[in-house]
Amino acid sequence: MKIGYARTSTIDQNLDLQLDALTQAGCEKVYQEKISSVNDHRSELENCLKALREGDTLYIWRLDRLGRSLKELISLVNQLQEMGCELVSIKENIDTSTPTGKLAFHLFASLAEFERELIRERTQAGLLSARARGRMGGRPQKLTETEKVMIRQLMSDRSNSPTDIAKRFGVSRATVYSVTR
Repeated sequence: MKIGYARTSTIDQNLDLQLDALTQAGCEKVYQEKISSVNDHRSELENCLKALREGDTLYIWRLDRLGRSLKELISLVNQLQEMGCELVSIKENIDTSTPTGKLAFHLFASLAEFERELIRERTQAGLLSARARGRMGGRPQKLTETEKVMIRQLMSDRSNSPTDIAKRFGVSRATVYSVTR
């Protein structure tokens, strides 16, 4: 059975172009999702995946309509394959039921993995270079070591409240407590 899935990323967008392409491809049932990009829950996609049976094919207009990221897309395609289903992306002409379609999809996945590794390597090299120049990453400390010692001393004297100490140093009570741990 051919099942279609159409999604807009904003409520104002129109599904007609996708619906026409899915109908022309012969989809017997089409699940339509009109959601804002802020909302991560896609109930129609869940319903669509539940409706798929072994041997069915999920049709989409473009790959970006199925997954918001390549990682999510690969995960969904793997889920489809575990269910015994295939994926057809009309616009990119990818059909995972054919060897060429599987190759094309896995090539995209491999390129994405390669890109992630390059980004990771560049990030690591940049951090090492910054450390070599004496720059430390992360958020600046709220308190100096001297101030931390003073807070510990003030906290050991029970006459000082954490709230008063926090006000004195311009930090939150939680920061005062974390210094004393």
